[in-house]
Amino acid sequence: MPEIFYALGGLAFGALVGFFIDRMRMGAAYRSREELLKDAEREAETLKKTREIEAKEEFLKRRENIEKELEELRNTVRQQERQLDKREATLTEQSESLKKRERMVEQQQHRMAEKSRVIETREQELEKILRQEQEELYKISGLSKEEASERMLNRLERDLKNETGSLILKQQQELKAESEKLAREIVGMAVQRYASAHTTENTVATIDIPSDEMKGRIIGREGRNIRAFEQATGVDVIVDDTPGVVVVSAFDTVRREIAKISLNKLIQDGRIHPARIEEIVAETQKEM
Repeated sequence: MPEIFYALGGLAFGALVGFFIDRMRMGAAYRSREELLKDAEREAETLKKTREIEAKEEFLKRRENIEKELEELRNTVRQQERQLDKREATLTEQSESLKKRERMVEQQQHRMAEKSRVIETREQELEKILRQEQEELYKISGLSKEEASERMLNRLERDLKNETGSLILKQQQELKAESEKLAREIVGMAVQRYASAHTTENTVATIDIPSDEMKGRIIGREGRNIRAFEQATGVDVIVDDTPGVVVVSAFDTVRREIAKISLNKLIQDGRIHPARIEEIVAETQKEM
């Protein structure tokens, strides 16, 4: 009987020990799982921060590139505005010069009118002298009144024609020359204004470009490329917000065509810098 109790007690003790061992194993497994979860969370947080940093760096890099391109465009626009201001100042100066010449012509016309009045007065005085000399000649020579008048008239007519004719001819020639000069300048000014305001299609040429990135390369860093191109070709290059297009402007048809061909060559070649620009323009000029 005691053996049975001992056996039962041993079984109970073994079961109790097994129970505690299982509990310890389960606790260890639970702690291991918690640690794995925490490690995974830490790795996820680290990865998230790394990606955020990379995204932020990429954003800052893109923003810096965009700001550089915008600054280059602003420099180009400011340069074009300065060119337009310079042209406007030149036109204003030419307009003032024309107004001054118009006033000079008006003054010349007034002087001509005054000289005409002087000539008319002189003619009246000569006619008076003629009548007096006719009377004297009639008394002295014993000629008939008709004969004396005819001789005197012929002599005075020749003198008067020589005197007044030379003066009038000189004034007419001066006035004509000044008027023709003024007319040429006025016509030239009118043509220039009309051309800049209404005939753009006769002074510009458009060049297609593959992308806005190429537009930036044409402008160059701080506008160096576009300035080199304008200096080499003698044209103005207009780069605005119109997508896929660059415009060259010049009144000289040959210069405009050379610029158009040269720019197309540079776009196809892909190497756009001041030295290459000068080389391509010189090559195109020889071909033309």
